[in-house]
Formats: sequence, structure tokens, C-alpha cells
Amino acid sequence: MKIYYDKDTGLELIKSKKVTIVGYGSQGNAHANNLKDSGVNVTVALRKDSSSWPKAEQAGLVVQEVEESVKDADMVMILMPDELQAATYTSNIHKHIKRGSILAFAHGFNIHFKKIIPREDLDVVMVAPKGPGHTVRSQYVAEAGVPSLLAIYKDVSGQAKDITLSYASAIGAGRAGIIETNFKDETETDLFGEQAVLCGGLTSLIQSGYEVLTEAGYPPEMAYFECLHEVKLIVDLIYEGGLQNMRYSISNTAEFGDYVSGPKIITEDTKEEMRAILKRIQSGEFAEEFMTDCRKSNDGRGGPLMKDFREKNSSHSIEKVGEELRSMMPWIAQNKLVDKTKN
Repeated sequence: MKIYYDKDTGLELIKSKKVTIVGYGSQGNAHANNLKDSGVNVTVALRKDSSSWPKAEQAGLVVQEVEESVKDADMVMILMPDELQAATYTSNIHKHIKRGSILAFAHGFNIHFKKIIPREDLDVVMVAPKGPGHTVRSQYVAEAGVPSLLAIYKDVSGQAKDITLSYASAIGAGRAGIIETNFKDETETDLFGEQAVLCGGLTSLIQSGYEVLTEAGYPPEMAYFECLHEVKLIVDLIYEGGLQNMRYSISNTAEFGDYVSGPKIITEDTKEEMRAILKRIQSGEFAEEFMTDCRKSNDGRGGPLMKDFREKNSSHSIEKVGEELRSMMPWIAQNKLVDKTKN
């Protein structure tokens, strides 16, 4: 596995190009603003009626409609939700993007599962920060960076890798490490991590622990602190120095409980379910299920099944209790990563 840093590349190559960022959500906001602050000629491409248009203009960015913005762009980075990318590429990009340009993604989903078939003359690449856009931006502003994956799917020009490395450096990735991979590995491991551990696994574990404590008669506030609030404290220790760093910091009682009780929660049956999740991802079954649901509404906010899941989970008592407790801790809001008025 090859890892590159700022010393291995530079900004001059990407600064000589015109870059278009399609979309201005979490990642789009981060990429566009980081590129601008690195001195890159960047334009944000949006629908004229997009609510993100004034947000991007407020940030000092040039904003155009998609078809217009891609006509003379040397590199087009698509940072829309996965489920909207194929339709936008087909309708607004495929016929209009300049010949010989680079088509770029921050996730391999649509290329790997062949939802997008790029035009033959285009380079196809990926720069995938290993963190949400809000973190990509906040780390850049703090003169740090988020490690990112780089992959080259198609190199027609012979310059795809050099230009993509320069782009990655301009969004701050070269400060932390740019790791070379391929579209297949990035897509399948990313989906697995989200579903089995980082999002699906963690949130289900938190909610289940909270429910067990409250059902046993303990105050919801105590359950919230023990099962959700303190997760950040533990994750920060792991992030800083690995699992053993965390175990060094916690009490002997907590460490012993970790060893004797953890394997009772994550059993061989749990791992077998994880393997089944991975197989669904590898086969494309999950991608098709997700896209089928999204096509039923096609509004960028998920399909009926997604919206039903979202509504049920947002009404869970852990959310109400958490909102009340966080209001008592104003320093959390002062340092929040997500500001819906800006990103």
C-alpha cells in the first residue's frame, strides 16, 4: 500500500486547472472551500433552485448551473448524494463535460456498481477523505488534514494520478496521508464499515444499551450518559492511540469488564451476521435495495423506507433526553461541526 504526503506532490498542478464541484453538501462544502483557500480556481455546480446556492455564494464561491460549469472544467468532482449522481451525470454532465477532462468521485459506489458509465475520453478518479465533510473542513482550517484514499479507475491522459494527488493535497489530505487503493476495495470496505460498525453497529449498540438500562428502571439521563455521551471519550482515546491506549486510560474495573463482557455482546453469531452483510455488499444486493428505495421518491432525502426509518429513530426517547442534556452543556454547541445554515 502506497502512502503519499504533501512532500510527494504539490499544489501547482491543480492550481493550473479549473475545478468544478457538483453539489454543496457536507463533502461539497469542504472540498470547495478547501480548494478555494488553497488558491485553486473552483466553481460550485448546483441546480438554480438549490437551497445550497446562497450558502455557497455566502462563502465567496462562484456558483453556476451544472451544464454551464462543466463545459470548460478540467476536473469535475461529483459530490452529490450517491442516489442522485447517475441521473445528474446522464442528464447534465455526459454530453457537456469538456473532452479529456477528469471525472472524479469521493466514493466509488456509482462506478463500482456501474450506475454511471463514463464517456470513453474521460479520466476517472477518486479522492475519498476518511471522515465526514465537516471534519475535512475543520481539520483543514486547523492546519491539519484527514487521511484520504486515492484511486485511478481510468487514465486516458496519462496524468490522472499526478493531478489527483495535487487535488488531494489541496483539500488537506497530504498533511495526514493519501493512501492509494482501488474503487472496488474503497466501495466495499466503506459500505461495510458504515453498516456493521461505525453507523449501524454503533447506533444499535447505543440504543440497545440505553433501552436495557431504562427498562430496568434506571433514570433515562443516567442511561444517556453511560451509553451515548461517554462514547466520545472512549473513541477519542482509541483514535489517539488504539484500543490498548484506551484500556491504559480507563480503570482496572472497566478494563476487566471490557475483556469478560465484550465477547458476550459481539459473539460468533454477530460476526456471522457481519459476514452476511459483507456478502450483500459485494454482490451488489445492498446497492440495488438502496437505489430501488430512493427511486420511489427521488428527492435526495431517501425513499419511503429510509424516511420511515429516520422518523422512527428520531422519535426515540434517547434523542429527547439527549437534546435536554446537551442544552445544559453549551460548550458542545460552541464547538459543533455541523451548522445547517452554512453546510
